[in-house]
Amino acid sequence: MKYSRLFGRTIKDVPSDATIASHKFLIQAGFIRESVAGRYFFLPLGQKVMDKFVKIVEEEMAAIDAQKMLIPILQPIELWQETNRDNSGGYELMTVQDRRGAMFTPGGTGEEMFTDVVRKFQISYKDLPIHIYQFGYKFRDELRSKGGLMRTREFLMKDSYIFTENNEQFEIEYKRIVDAYVKIFKRVGLDVEVVPADNGYFGGEYCHEFIIESETGEGKYFVSEDGKYIAHEDIALFKREDVNPEDKVVEFEIFEQPDHVRTMDDNVEFYKLPASRFLKNVVYKNRITGKLIIATIRGDLQVNKNKLEHVLDMVGLLEDATDEDLASFGSKSGYVHSWGYKDYDHVMFVGDTSLRTVKNFIGGQKEETTDSRNVNYGRDFEHEITADIALAEDGFLSEDGSKLIGKKGIEVGNTFNLGYFYSDKMKGARFTDNNGKDEKYYMGSFGIGMARTIATAIEVHNDENGMIWPESIAPYTVSLISIAKSESDESYIKAQELYSSLTEKGIEVLWDDRIETRPGEKFADADLIGIPHRVIVSSRSLENGGFEYKKRSESDSKVISEAEVMELLR
Repeated sequence: MKYSRLFGRTIKDVPSDATIASHKFLIQAGFIRESVAGRYFFLPLGQKVMDKFVKIVEEEMAAIDAQKMLIPILQPIELWQETNRDNSGGYELMTVQDRRGAMFTPGGTGEEMFTDVVRKFQISYKDLPIHIYQFGYKFRDELRSKGGLMRTREFLMKDSYIFTENNEQFEIEYKRIVDAYVKIFKRVGLDVEVVPADNGYFGGEYCHEFIIESETGEGKYFVSEDGKYIAHEDIALFKREDVNPEDKVVEFEIFEQPDHVRTMDDNVEFYKLPASRFLKNVVYKNRITGKLIIATIRGDLQVNKNKLEHVLDMVGLLEDATDEDLASFGSKSGYVHSWGYKDYDHVMFVGDTSLRTVKNFIGGQKEETTDSRNVNYGRDFEHEITADIALAEDGFLSEDGSKLIGKKGIEVGNTFNLGYFYSDKMKGARFTDNNGKDEKYYMGSFGIGMARTIATAIEVHNDENGMIWPESIAPYTVSLISIAKSESDESYIKAQELYSSLTEKGIEVLWDDRIETRPGEKFADADLIGIPHRVIVSSRSLENGGFEYKKRSESDSKVISEAEVMELLR
């Protein structure tokens, strides 16, 4: 491709919200352009990268017997209603209505659709396992989109689904897919960590996220110092040590307390005690039912909303309570009690297991001028539900006693054990076993964010001048630059000959054939675009015996012959 013919050129200015390398460079180098917030055009350079990544995924999927297909973009809302995910995932779903009044959702994910197509066939145990996948666009009504391709409202995903006889067969297939994903990411220059994570509203038993450690990432996960434990913050477990085990339990009392002591910081300052000695309450609301949940926890810990949702079987349904919600049971911010409210049917309590690690808590019954102290869980109050609902933090101890190290990362893929979640809920999702009986499928789903992975590759491979593409997904293999004042110059003619020779050999070349553009601008554009190899043809290089060659990732260049160029790029 001649650069003079390329649609989509480099630009100097980038959007003010482009704060990370991939967002800035992909726009500046002419790979993508924003349509509206969260939706992007892939320009020719960007599409070439995507096509190469798709090919890599196809190759690795074929190696594990996965079969590619395609489902409709618009999914009947009735399928989501079968699994009740129209409610649990509703905050991300969009809906459209056709002229017949039928309701559809542009696919946010494909579990229901793939289960639906499989149940349309008469499947025998002899046909299992079935592994089918697609490259399909996903539509999610994100509250916010940012970071260029990192978080968008419309994106291409490779999503696949397996249907197996049982857990034993599933585990074999699950490992094959995890290993294939690791290979895929390795081929595009990314070393992933396979991190146990939360299934969210996808259902099932467990899942893993494929994470690239990066300060750019929005996700947080923990690795123990001894390397034996790794988990996403949504599910990370940690050891709750006793705070004051030597203290004696003393009598509960209500005591005078200044009204200005309201927040946890106020408590610590006023009593000169650590936050762990105080009770804390955090209130959430089920956005569907209106039920209010008061989560009671040790003062130095934070409530993990994800864990709380799972404990209550309210995945994706909890939101922060408002002042109006607090007023509905006679309370207000800073004055929520740790027990009571028995006259309010819409209020329930859940306690964290940390409540058993402190003797003689302070707090729990704050009023305008009083509060309670010497509060002991199990003696003075106890909740119907006590569970692990706390968020792990950097420096906490794993359950084995090793220090947890918090890391940030970018999620580029995920694998879900779905178990019987969908075959239980979707009638007819059955196969015939070896005894002629109908049995439920044991299922899994697996995804790779195609555009996000491309952006992540740039987050990992860049410098101050631009992108440094891994060769496997670079839009072109070589950036050819001719330094000439006219098309009749020897350097231009030699560049044209080299361009033809390389192209004939099947080597992809982007030739910067512009005549009036200054050499420095051409070099800067080449660095920005990030093609792995650069060859310069100039009068100086020809005088020195050939062409100036350098790798994008290196600073030194050398003059080599045409034969050496062909051998290097072959």
